[in-house]
Amino acid sequence: MTAHVTRTAHEVSARALAWLHAHRECGTLPADTTADLCDPDSVYKPLGESALAASLVLRESVAGSTEQRLVRELLGFCWQQLGEGDMLYERLLRYTLMTDPLETYVPFARSGVRHEPLERLLGHTSALHAVRGAELLPNRRLAVANAARVVGLDRSTPAYDWDVLTRATWLGATPEPWLIDWTTGYCVTHTVFHLTDWGSTPTGLPDDLAAYVTTWLPVWIDIWAEIEQWDLVAELMIVGCCLEEPYCDPADWERLAGVQHADGLVPRDGDPVTDDPGQRFADHQHTAVVAAIAGTLAVSRTLGGATG
Repeated sequence: MTAHVTRTAHEVSARALAWLHAHRECGTLPADTTADLCDPDSVYKPLGESALAASLVLRESVAGSTEQRLVRELLGFCWQQLGEGDMLYERLLRYTLMTDPLETYVPFARSGVRHEPLERLLGHTSALHAVRGAELLPNRRLAVANAARVVGLDRSTPAYDWDVLTRATWLGATPEPWLIDWTTGYCVTHTVFHLTDWGSTPTGLPDDLAAYVTTWLPVWIDIWAEIEQWDLVAELMIVGCCLEEPYCDPADWERLAGVQHADGLVPRDGDPVTDDPGQRFADHQHTAVVAAIAGTLAVSRTLGGATG
C-alpha cells in the first residue's frame, strides 16, 4: 500500500512539475514592472509559489534527475524574473511593512541562492517594533516567523514566541471541526505548513493539534473532494505529509491522479478548463504547485524522510 502511494505521488508530482516548467513563460513579469507592483497577485505571487515548489523538491532530494533539472531551471527562471533579488530589495526598501519580500525570498535562500544586501536590510527591518507589530492574520504571523527562521533572521533579531503565535490561530483553539469553511480551511493548512516548515520538522506541530488534525483531516479531504475543490484538497494532502505520523491515503492519491490532465495540469476545481494557454496557467498554476509539493512530500515521507 505504501509503495502504491509512493509511485502515484511521484507520478502526480513529476507531471505537475513538468507542466509548471513547460508553461513558465506564461508567468513572465511585464517589461515595465517595478517594485511598486500594482497587482502583486497576478505574476509576482505565482513566481514565489513556483519557486517554493522547486525549493522543496530540491530540499527533499527524492525526485529523479529529470525533475531535479527542471526545478533548478524553474528556480533560476523565477530568480531572474525577480531581478536576481533586486526587486525584493527595492520593494522592502520602499514598503518596509510588507512581508512579501521576506516570504518570497525564502525558497531561494533555502536553495542556497542568497542576496546579501537584502539580508542585511531584512536583519534591520525584522527587528523594528513597527514591523513586529504590523497587524496580520494569525497564520500570516506564523508565515513571517517561519520565513525568518529559514533565512536565519531568528538568530539576529528578537525570538518569536511560537506558542503564542500558534494559539492565536483558528487551529490553535481546536474548535468545533464541523464549522470549518473554505477560507478557514486554507488558514488551517498554512498554520501546519509554517509550524512544521512544510514538513521538515513534524514535531513543530504541538501534540494536541496533531491529534486534532489527524482525527479530522480525512473528513475534510473527503468534503472538499466531493465538491471538487482540488486546490484545497491538495493543500490538505500536504498537511497529511507534515504530521509526525504521516497521513497518505492511497484513495486520495488515486483521486488526485484521476483529475490530473495528461499534460500535468491539475484543475483548481470542477469547472471547465479553458483552452487558452495563458488563462489555463493563471487559473491552475497554484494547484500544480501544491500538487507538486504534496507529491514530493508524500514520496519523502513514505520513504522515511522528515523524522525530526
